Amino acid sequence: MSISADEKLKRLVDYRSHIKQGGGDKRIEEQHARGKLTARERLALLFDEGSFEELNLFAQHRTTNFGLDRMEFPSDGVITGFGKVNGRKVYAYAQDFTVAGGAAGEIHEKKIAILLDLAAKSRAPVIGIHDSGGARIQEGALSLSGYGEIFYRNTLLSGLVPQIAVIAGPCAGGAAYSPVIMDFVFMVDGISRMFVTGPENLKTVTGEVITAEELGGARVHAEKSGVCHFLAENEEECFKSLKKLISYLPAHNAEKPPHNLPEKFDFAPAPELNELVPSDSYSPYDMKIAIDAICDKDSFYEILPHYAKNVIIGLARINGFVTGIVANQPNENKGYLNGDASCKATRFIRFCNCFNIPLLHLVDVPGFVPGIKEEHGGILRHGAKLLFSLSAATVPKITVILRKAYGGTFLAMGSKAMGSDRVIAWHTAEISVLDAEAAVRILYRKELKEAEDQEQKFRELVAEYKRTFSNPYSAAGSLLVDDIIEPAQTRKHISLSLEAFINKEEVRPKKKHGNIPL
Repeated sequence: MSISADEKLKRLVDYRSHIKQGGGDKRIEEQHARGKLTARERLALLFDEGSFEELNLFAQHRTTNFGLDRMEFPSDGVITGFGKVNGRKVYAYAQDFTVAGGAAGEIHEKKIAILLDLAAKSRAPVIGIHDSGGARIQEGALSLSGYGEIFYRNTLLSGLVPQIAVIAGPCAGGAAYSPVIMDFVFMVDGISRMFVTGPENLKTVTGEVITAEELGGARVHAEKSGVCHFLAENEEECFKSLKKLISYLPAHNAEKPPHNLPEKFDFAPAPELNELVPSDSYSPYDMKIAIDAICDKDSFYEILPHYAKNVIIGLARINGFVTGIVANQPNENKGYLNGDASCKATRFIRFCNCFNIPLLHLVDVPGFVPGIKEEHGGILRHGAKLLFSLSAATVPKITVILRKAYGGTFLAMGSKAMGSDRVIAWHTAEISVLDAEAAVRILYRKELKEAEDQEQKFRELVAEYKRTFSNPYSAAGSLLVDDIIEPAQTRKHISLSLEAFINKEEVRPKKKHGNIPL
């Protein structure tokens, strides 16, 4: 007896509805009891209402070992598709923990690989929502190979389209490498876990005892490892923050970022900047005051705010121009650059260069951190990364020197010699090989030793050195600084520079890529 069209349609509707229930009501309740949203609830938070188009809904695993032939995994535990986020096309996948704990097998991973291929062809950003117990061990090497297919595509897409990872549950073993290859990682306090080896395996192999939260929780990666760029208190905050990030990014590397230029630029002075920098070279102040005064209101979006706090990085708009900001923070260890801060700034500079985002350096730095720990920890290698990335960047580069710019960090924070298009100094700038005190001790060792009043002689020589060298006028006279400005007018000078350089093109010799000192 033939089946009617109405019956076939009903079967389709029922089957689709069944698949969309994932692991079923009980598993969904368990997911909620853990304080977690389901994969479909997360996609609903991310995408504009009604815009999500799912791909490969009916995918099924094909493994028969270990009784899997008697098990159904709806959509094979991952939802993939595309839609609009604030009106802009985005591709996304979300692992479904209610289906076999989100374990990734061959078809699961192929679905993600297919999505990444489509994003590459379509030149649109990718968002991966990770919530998985790891590889589906019943599928053996197939599940491992599938991870490799994803890593390979993450690498091909790197610098082509933005890639953003959300860790919304466990993400362990080989699976954890895909998010870290991507451009940005979001984690949610209390529910996110990411590590190469979990606590149980660690106890067995090394004897170390630690909880999952202590080993790979969101705060650990936000504060200690630097893997987590954005830490959210809950999933709603996480996706709201993610959508804000997307608002600063172009869809792909051949597109400019979404500048939002006003009809008339706002050049209102910020008189508070005239009093921001203390007269003493090493007295602290908060660089974020300068950032807020320079940027459009509430537009600064800080990245990695809990890690290597001696350098600040983030995206902002300045009179509508999307701009990447790299700034020293005198409130943290006097603004010295260490290995972690150098790596933090390097990665961000390279991202901005990939996606045509102009760079603004705000400089107040006494040098790279001295000491045995940093030397043995590779400060030369990490500092070289920063120099390399800045030199390699061809986007518009603007530098403002607020106070200290000493030694190698003067170069690493955006000097003319490193390719900056415009270098501006405040009248408080101190540009020198060394700070005045250190320079005097080296240059005038004999005079100080022979002086009747060594302390008085030292103060006189320091004052003379500052008048002669530690000021912006000597550097400006040698064309190392383009202008010396009143701090209150900084926003105006930066805005006009961004407007002037926004269509900048810089051709470099053709090659595969440079060999950054990793």
